[in-house]
Amino acid sequence: MLDALKFCLIRKVAGLFTVVTLVVGGASLVNAQVVPGTGEKMSEIGDDFEDANWSYIPNLPKSSNNIDKQVRYPSGTSNNNRWFESLLRGQPDVVERVETPAGGLPSSKGALKLRSVQTGIPGAPSYKMQQDDYIMNGNSRFGGTIPAMWTPSAVARVYLPPFDQWEKRTGSSFGFRIETLTRVMKPVTDRKLFKKIGKTKQLDQAWPGMFLQLNSKTDGQNKEDTAVFVIRADQYGQDFVAGPVIKETGWWTLGMTLSPDGRVHYYATKGTGPLKPSDHIATSMPYGEPNLQMNTLFFNVMSADNGRTWSTEWIVDDVEVFFVRR
Repeated sequence: MLDALKFCLIRKVAGLFTVVTLVVGGASLVNAQVVPGTGEKMSEIGDDFEDANWSYIPNLPKSSNNIDKQVRYPSGTSNNNRWFESLLRGQPDVVERVETPAGGLPSSKGALKLRSVQTGIPGAPSYKMQQDDYIMNGNSRFGGTIPAMWTPSAVARVYLPPFDQWEKRTGSSFGFRIETLTRVMKPVTDRKLFKKIGKTKQLDQAWPGMFLQLNSKTDGQNKEDTAVFVIRADQYGQDFVAGPVIKETGWWTLGMTLSPDGRVHYYATKGTGPLKPSDHIATSMPYGEPNLQMNTLFFNVMSADNGRTWSTEWIVDDVEVFFVRR
């Protein structure tokens, strides 16, 4: 059984925890890729940020449990109950509805700005890269998790500002990720001897996703600013680079699909239009174990956490979740 506190650090909302096992006549479960955005949209979750009264209540100071074991209540939440603060790392310092930047979806009037300067412990810089999490309220809004057999997918439009407006360092700056349930190797303790006697596979969360990494010309190794997608993760749990080298900023559409065989499929394309099969950039079985269900999605905002330098300003819009069958 999952440790309840650890489960709530990311999810915050307790709810149904259903494990789905898919067996098809003993055959290999290698499923055709399904483009993110395929099927029925789940209106209970996601956000288009079109409500002019949309707001976020940060309830500062934010949590930093990953560093100093401090969970600070009450936690931040949006007034539409669709988003909340991570009790593990805390929320971005700026969570604000803004006018949609030029080139966004034609019908969009509002989008969401995410930015941070204190990505670690509030008021105590760590002087190394830290990150904040901004989490979609999934489970409590639709009454359960989404099994892999439903082929869930997540789509988000992300505005990449001009490179001269990015935080000037080479490294990951933004993440778009899903939370899943999988099996991981964990130590087994002999209760009588109070010592570890081996390892076994146990159910636990995983957080596959895609990061945007700047390769900055300020580091002396790159002749020009570019960005790449860093995928989490391969079968060994290692991050890897996939997809195009980004030289043109502006709006991009990102997506991930969880297929019934437990693999994660990653997509990205310039612009805000629907994703296509040709936008596929990677497929992996993160950590070498099938992902059994999708719990929620979230965004990461990273910075150098020096108490002075702001992260890159990230703007997201039309965050959507789909499934092929219920």
